[in-house]
Amino acid sequence: MADDTEHDTDHDSAADVGHDLEAERTTAPMSDYSSRAVAIGFLVLVVGAAIAFGIPLGAIAL
Repeated sequence: MADDTEHDTDHDSAADVGHDLEAERTTAPMSDYSSRAVAIGFLVLVVGAAIAFGIPLGAIAL
């Protein structure tokens, strides 16, 4: 059976190592992004769509 008692230790826990616990929590969709990041994302979308649809459609046409 698992031991559910709290252990008092002197080391940092994984939850607070390298994090500012007083700072407001944010997630990726809430983070700021630049126009450059949007342009790169759109370029990746276009290349991915060309690969996903262009190659199969090109193979059918041959």
